[in-house]
Amino acid sequence: MSGSSRWSDLKLRLSSAVILVTVAGTCLWQGGMIYNALILLAMFGLVWEGETLIRQPLPTWRGILLLFWPLVSGVAALRGEWSGAFWMVWPSLVFGVPVCIPVIVSILGGLSLLWLRHLPAGFESVLFVLCVVIASDSFAYLFGRIFGGPKLAPSISPGKTRSGAIGGLMGASLAGGVVAWLSGLGFVGGGLFWGAVLGIFSQSGDLIESAAKRRLGVKDSGTLIPGHGGLLDRFDGLLAAAPLAALLSLAAFGQVFWSVTPADLVGGSAYHTIPQGGSSHD
Repeated sequence: MSGSSRWSDLKLRLSSAVILVTVAGTCLWQGGMIYNALILLAMFGLVWEGETLIRQPLPTWRGILLLFWPLVSGVAALRGEWSGAFWMVWPSLVFGVPVCIPVIVSILGGLSLLWLRHLPAGFESVLFVLCVVIASDSFAYLFGRIFGGPKLAPSISPGKTRSGAIGGLMGASLAGGVVAWLSGLGFVGGGLFWGAVLGIFSQSGDLIESAAKRRLGVKDSGTLIPGHGGLLDRFDGLLAAAPLAALLSLAAFGQVFWSVTPADLVGGSAYHTIPQGGSSHD
């Protein structure tokens, strides 16, 4: 592969990334209704894109129900009914497979991002996940282009290399440590460790989405984001990493989730329940 072809799409990817980071960063910083609206809009868009991929007709009563199912879940969460909102995953199975999959992905990913932002250290929690996922993707891209080498999973995603995967994990761990250090919350060692773990989940989400696209015979999940494809193409890693971070927060007992230790996970604190009723805990 020539040098020019390796970097031919970098400018477009960077331009789109700058816009995405600006919009997402502003909403994350503001929090409240602006952030909530962004996540709800993304949940709607993810289902739209996913159902379109599997050729599920949307201008029908069934299609409309599919589109608004995650929104109802998100609104319930914002009203404080977090457990009920997450439990809406199970009734969606009535739609059958694969129709229910975009709905489940949207609910789990969207609610996790809402939950994290409404924690006491909500801004830092979401920032940690975002930085880890972005670093994982960016370092994997750069390492893969620079070093190349054996393919990671050629039957699933021919463009991904083992060097890219290693670089992605290094970047994810580094990003986690930097956020922990700059925020002054938790400890840097935890940031490095959980950054790497979230990086593994992020890359796994990317591979799962690639496998789904290959099975469906499409290159991209959509065309909404120039240089990146669709929402699922851009946020596949985030949709896999955010639920893990949300689960870890249940074991953190008021601390940031990257302060969780193995003892916390096996010592009983992991069974902390999701609060019910009242307003969200922002």
